[in-house]
Amino acid sequence: MIVQLHKGFTLIELMIVVAIIGILSVVAIPQYQNYISRSQAARGMAEAGDLKSAVEACLGENRTNLGTNAGDCDPAPAGSNILSGPAQYGVALPAGFGVPQIIFDPINGTTITATFGNGAVSTLTGAGADSITWVRTADGAWSCSSTIPSQYRPRGC
Repeated sequence: MIVQLHKGFTLIELMIVVAIIGILSVVAIPQYQNYISRSQAARGMAEAGDLKSAVEACLGENRTNLGTNAGDCDPAPAGSNILSGPAQYGVALPAGFGVPQIIFDPINGTTITATFGNGAVSTLTGAGADSITWVRTADGAWSCSSTIPSQYRPRGC
């Protein structure tokens, strides 16, 4: 009596595995894209928020002109590949990098705005839905507002 052992998978077994992988990817890919959008939004909020202490120091010393000269405010923003704001005072940025924009306004409040662009995901760069702004009121309180879709907004904004 000769016994033959079959090795390998049948076509139906392989098709079942492919179908399971397909079903998992239909669920996983959109969840991953949402995760990327939320993490980039939190990163943009943090990069703009990092400048608050430098802006506070400048305001405390009554330096409201952005620049690197004596008496100017130099918050030294770091370039980011997910932001699209230009350098505000002669500092060269690498291609594809931007910085949060600072506006000193004693009437309406000082603002730090991070506008998404360059390498940011498309859910954060849509028309009119692309920024996170920190606003400092005259009494020194900071608040965050955003135009990005609510499902991607970081907590506290």
